[in-house]
Amino acid sequence: MSEGSTSTSGDLELGQILLRTTRLSPDQLAVARSRQDERAERLSEVLVEEGMLNQDEVLHGLAEQFGLSVQQTLTADDVDEELIQRVPIGFAKQHRIIPTSIDESRGLIHVVAADPLDPGPIDDLRILFEGADVELKLASESMILSAINQAYDRGGVSTDQLAEEANDDLDALADRASHEPQDLLEATDDAPIIKLVNSLLQHAVKERASDIHIEPFEGEIRIRFRIDDVLYEPMKPLPRSLQASIASRIKIMGGLDIAEKRLPQDGRIRLKIAGRDYDVRLSTLPVAFGERLVLRLLPDTQALLDLAKIGFGEEMIRILGRIIRRPNGIFLVTGPTGSGKTTTLHACLAEINDSEKNIITIEEPVEITQEGIGQIEVNPKVNLTFATGLRAILRQDPNVVLVGEIRDKETADIAIQASLTGHLVLSTLHTNDAASAITRLVDQGVEPFLVGSSLVAVLAQRLVRILCVECREAYTATEDELIELGIQPSAQPVTLYRAKACNACVHTGYRGRMGIFELMVVDDSIRGMVSQNIDAKSIKKQAVQQGMGTLRADGARKVLKGITSLAELMRATEEEGTVEQI
Repeated sequence: MSEGSTSTSGDLELGQILLRTTRLSPDQLAVARSRQDERAERLSEVLVEEGMLNQDEVLHGLAEQFGLSVQQTLTADDVDEELIQRVPIGFAKQHRIIPTSIDESRGLIHVVAADPLDPGPIDDLRILFEGADVELKLASESMILSAINQAYDRGGVSTDQLAEEANDDLDALADRASHEPQDLLEATDDAPIIKLVNSLLQHAVKERASDIHIEPFEGEIRIRFRIDDVLYEPMKPLPRSLQASIASRIKIMGGLDIAEKRLPQDGRIRLKIAGRDYDVRLSTLPVAFGERLVLRLLPDTQALLDLAKIGFGEEMIRILGRIIRRPNGIFLVTGPTGSGKTTTLHACLAEINDSEKNIITIEEPVEITQEGIGQIEVNPKVNLTFATGLRAILRQDPNVVLVGEIRDKETADIAIQASLTGHLVLSTLHTNDAASAITRLVDQGVEPFLVGSSLVAVLAQRLVRILCVECREAYTATEDELIELGIQPSAQPVTLYRAKACNACVHTGYRGRMGIFELMVVDDSIRGMVSQNIDAKSIKKQAVQQGMGTLRADGARKVLKGITSLAELMRATEEEGTVEQI
């Protein structure tokens, strides 16, 4: 059975069920059907992606459609340990399916799955269990993946137990990591330190951490995970005696010198965790009580290079499409470190990447790779800087050039000359808003008339955390909150959402992040102000008068849609001041 990308009888039936059993409105259903046709996705997927319904609501609708029951809770305790030894973890994760128990007297195997529309994995399980019948129940993807991780990792030892067992077994640390990544959930290393490090990496991926911080202090080692830009302590501190062994193990994995403990080092680890490839960036820093380690987990991000999923609205995507298809000019993305500038630029490149264009990038470091694009990594040790790399790129007959960051006058001058001689240049700057990028270039020594003649647009952005749709709480906005959002208070109540906590979001209230943006297109009026070296505040005022929405205004729209909370918007844009009317 298949729930196709266009409307089918199954789709129609599911839509009617959801209209009857959930808060879905007919207008929302119509919008979802339209977007379903555009994206070639299932109706159930579109409803969740657009935030119209949560996974649990859709799941109950699918259960009613196919006459199945829903598994309310699912943990490793519900799964027969001997049973899953016959099912490869890769198969279980790929198909979001897990057998829980078997009734041998009836020849019946109990299975929990997330997708009732894919009969292939169920048929495979029948064959694997020698023709047994399958009794199917439904559960959410997150619940099934959590149970799979717990069940397949159950034979091991907990992180805290590993810490107690670990010792300075340096012979075990001498085992070099394989050049071909091995899935850590299938690793069989027995050395306690190796198991401890593997367990940390598994746990970080399970909780969607972007960074792991390992920090030695006088009497202990503190472990912290960064999840959606906020640091959390996922476990109790480790004994200080383990610091040298943990650092050595991780440095071996990253190809670093384990004997060098006085200087900072940078390395790279290739891993496969829970069936997904990761490029882990490792940084070591000598501190008072040992070496501080930070590991940045960079998963394969090809699926993230979609402007709509990043947070752009339809109108802004249309304007961006015109900008990035220009034959020449400079397009800048600005914001603080960690605001998603690189992801946005690569999403733009993904939109225009085809065989007719020669696209070359120079970055520090190369975090996102794309097929068909030449990517260079800055290497100061051999004098490969942004400026020298950009000069070399221009001799390679490029159409589009991405420069990781314009840091100095030399790089800015080359980028401007490249844009004036028929190349489209994309780059980043660290400024708080779009208009300030112009001031930053002038401060670097670039002539204002050159900035005005080469710059085509500036995009400023921030990242805000997305409310967990499983547990977010609706409430009626107060008058002060409406004023913060740029809405005139009226008798009509306005519903907003705030963070709660549940297992799906690791009790943070948020799950994932999305961008908020302001896009300043440099037209003739703004170009004239730039050439006259007018201050950034006046330029921004002019851009707003011409229709530019600010960061906080874009964020306010996402608050009103229930995507994020007012508190999160205030945190991300505290320097903006009160939003204009929206």
